[in-house]
Amino acid sequence: MRTTALIVAAGRGHRAGAGLPKQYRAVAGKPLLRHAIDHLAAHPAITDIRVVIHPDDRALYDAAIDGLSLPAPISGGATRQDSARAGLEALEDTPPDLVLVHDAARAFVPPALLDALFAALENPANHGAVPALPVIDSLRRGSGHFTDSVDRENLWRVQTPQAFRYPALLAAHRAAPPGATDELGIALAAGLRVAITPGDARAFKLTEPQDFVSAMSQYIPRAAAGFDVHAFGPGDHVWLCGVRIPHSHGLIGHSDADAGLHALTDALLGTIAAGDIGDHFPPSDPQWKGAASHRFLAHAAELVRARGGVIDFVDLTLICERPKIGPHRAAMQARVATILGLAPDQVSIKATTTETLGFTGRSEGLAAQAMASVRLPA
Repeated sequence: MRTTALIVAAGRGHRAGAGLPKQYRAVAGKPLLRHAIDHLAAHPAITDIRVVIHPDDRALYDAAIDGLSLPAPISGGATRQDSARAGLEALEDTPPDLVLVHDAARAFVPPALLDALFAALENPANHGAVPALPVIDSLRRGSGHFTDSVDRENLWRVQTPQAFRYPALLAAHRAAPPGATDELGIALAAGLRVAITPGDARAFKLTEPQDFVSAMSQYIPRAAAGFDVHAFGPGDHVWLCGVRIPHSHGLIGHSDADAGLHALTDALLGTIAAGDIGDHFPPSDPQWKGAASHRFLAHAAELVRARGGVIDFVDLTLICERPKIGPHRAAMQARVATILGLAPDQVSIKATTTETLGFTGRSEGLAAQAMASVRLPA
């Protein structure tokens, strides 16, 4: 069974603010469209994804799907109905068995919602299946003041994706008069049998600016700490936060002994409970001898993002009598920001001494203490 998810993302959506179509506005550091793609792509029953876009949005689209291998986007039309039909007709050369038509503005579709759609379409009597939530609020008519009530029994709030057998939906679209707002209306006008499946409040539609604030409820905050120590040894420089600093001694370690990046790496790994730096880059492995530690930090950041996470902020304190950190702080901050793909103001680097106490006070080595905060999908 081949299933194509067709994401309709050709609208203008300017009510959401930010000066660009809402499907390209960021939520937790990622465009809304990318969230929609990632949630659908994660379901094993969906074999491919196609996106319908406005022709003027190609640059925004390319940036949103950076790193993904998707077919070329399909150009949409003047209305949502036109765009959806253009997307369906673009699939004719290699027609799928099933098609899920989805709005990019409903970016956070949980797997159980998709499971229910596929289960409904196992019944050959159903041409389609649509998720919906029952209306639970009281309904009243009125203009300025209330007049009469509306019976809410058997009333539903319809969501997407809406799943159909591809040939039936394509034929229904081609026969439909203008004015339809979704595939369900087109299917019912064509006499198709469409099952109701359970919707989910998390698959809400983002339309107004406040909806983007609500979308952050899809994420939970995590914070974790990291700590590292390296002893001084022979050498004429040290590496700290990816910056080469001339010094009377070097730092001893299997890699480049960058205590700052090592502590930050452990902090990020801690936010996703992924062990520590030694688990991923064991010092017993000769391939990491002398390795640049930015590779370790970049790996930890990629693991966070692979979980759907967003790095919010990192904070590092370097503990040493020497070398002096102040003259190099700006360069360190910029380097860490580059490695993590963050803005410089999302990186804090500080330094302190132990007032000549302990091994750092005796200049036998230095230490680094880090904190990282991220948001992960709930």
